[in-house]
Amino acid sequence: MTKILPIKKNYEFQRIYKKGRFYVGRYMVLYALPNNKDCKRLGIAVGKKVGKSVKRNRLKRIIRENFRQYDDFLQEGNDYLIVARNTEELPGYHDIRREMKYLFRKLGVFNEEKWECSKGL
Repeated sequence: MTKILPIKKNYEFQRIYKKGRFYVGRYMVLYALPNNKDCKRLGIAVGKKVGKSVKRNRLKRIIRENFRQYDDFLQEGNDYLIVARNTEELPGYHDIRREMKYLFRKLGVFNEEKWECSKGL
């Protein structure tokens, strides 16, 4: 398990928005773009419409932890950008986890074979 490298610069976010592939879910939008490096990077965007800072930061922590759980099963060399959507209630850990796996599969960056092998452990 390695440390997740963050995406912080505005121009990096803009590049992923413009050129990346994306899928929309109920709680989030997931973008993916190859980065020509040997690492995975993660950017999280949570707008002010989602709620006050406590709610936004909690949502970011939940998203970051779920990404860490799936880190070993994702393709190397991609930038991932997760944009949280505004919902009535704060989604729980398992709601985010289920949707994140679904979106990774839709984008074709999730390694199913590795996932099935790890279930037997």
